[in-house]
Parts: sequence; structure tokens; C-alpha cells
Amino acid sequence: MSGTLAGPTANDDQVKSAKTDAPKSIVTRRQELERQVREHALDIDLYLELAAIHRSEDRPLEARRLLQQALQLSKDDPRVLWEFEEATLARSLQQFREVTDLASRLHTAEVERELKRSQQDWANRRLEVCRARLERDPAKQQLRLVVAEALYDLGIFKEAIEELQPCLEIETLSCAAYLIQGKCLLDDGKELESLASFRAVAMRRSTVAPAKVRAMAMRSAVELANRFNLTLSAERYRHALEAAEHELAKS
Repeated sequence: MSGTLAGPTANDDQVKSAKTDAPKSIVTRRQELERQVREHALDIDLYLELAAIHRSEDRPLEARRLLQQALQLSKDDPRVLWEFEEATLARSLQQFREVTDLASRLHTAEVERELKRSQQDWANRRLEVCRARLERDPAKQQLRLVVAEALYDLGIFKEAIEELQPCLEIETLSCAAYLIQGKCLLDDGKELESLASFRAVAMRRSTVAPAKVRAMAMRSAVELANRFNLTLSAERYRHALEAAEHELAKS
């Protein structure tokens, strides 16, 4: 997660600049910034720019180490703390993806253990970062969705559902919250309750969920309705699923 799950990075302009510059100029600028940092530069902006270059070159570990130094220089700078958290998330996600790719090719007990470890680390890092951000700014209620998703990935369903309750009352967050709640209830063996949550995603008239979210919810709803022989409901959900998939195909 390089800013996508918990929100955009505070230093996006620098990242975009680093990506659009010619590769040679990026290397030259990175080398110059590294020299200044080695010489104990106190300008926090230099650290942020160098970290942005590292991130743009897919080196989140180097960015995290650098930003850790910057935190020691300026612990009160919210930009540094935000970027340090983003680099922490990006590194964890990078490791998870690398192990997932390895697991698709090597089916050994050791790789499976490493995959489980990296999955847990990715979930725990999201919990750590998003809870810290919520503590700093309780108004960022959208972060509760990320916390709930991470708890779901860890199999902590009850706590995930509790985390979602405020989001169910916020129109812009309610559809995503109902989807996650439905997944938690389903995996916790509460199938009929999960069906109600999935139905709420796509059948709410006050809020239209994104097509991708509606499609995910309706696939589960169709399967559950068929399982319980709810023929009319299954047909209704199937129409909603087809509409969502048609919308996705056009986008």
C-alpha cells in the first residue's frame, strides 16, 4: 500500500516529479541528495525528496530508513511521519507481493509459512498505521474501513464488525462497510446475516455503490440465495450483478 489504502501520500508531487524526470537526471539528483544527507543536512525537505525518489524507484526499505533518520531530526513534522508510515506500508506490501509470487511457483511448506507471515505482517502494519492516524485525527473515519479489512484478513471478525459501525452511518462509506461486514459474517458462519449485509450494498436507494463493490456483494448474495433456495431473491440479485458487471465492462 503506497498511499492507496490509507490515503494519498503527502509528498505525491515529489513522487510524480521523480517519475517524470529523465532517468539520468533522477540518478544525478539522487546522488546529490545522498551526498547532502551523508554530510548531515538538516533540511527536512531534502530527506523527503530523496525518500520520494526511492519510492518512485520501488525501494521502500531505503525510503523508510531515510525517513527514520528524518524523524530523529524533526519528530514534530507531520509530513515526515506520514511519509515514514507510507514507506512502512509500501515495504510490507512489497514483501507480501514478492512472497505471493514465489508461492505461485514453489509449493513448499517453508514458502507457505513465509506467505502466512507476510500476510499477517501486511495486515498488522495497516492496523498500526491507520490506528495511529485515527488517534491523531479522529475525523478520518474512512481509515476504519482499512482497519476492518486488516482485522478481517487476520480472522478477527467480531472486532472488525465493531470497527465498521460508525462507517455504516456515513453515506459515502456505508456501501464499503456493508461489504466488509458481509464478508466477516460469512466467514464467521453467519450466512443469513451476511446476506442482509450484501443486499444492503446494492439495494440501498440513498447511496449507489461503485460497480465493483456492487458486483462483489451481488456475487456472494446470489450464491447465498441459491444455497437457501430463495429463488426470487436470487433472480433479483442476479439482475443487479449483471447490471454491475455491464457497468464495469463499459468503464
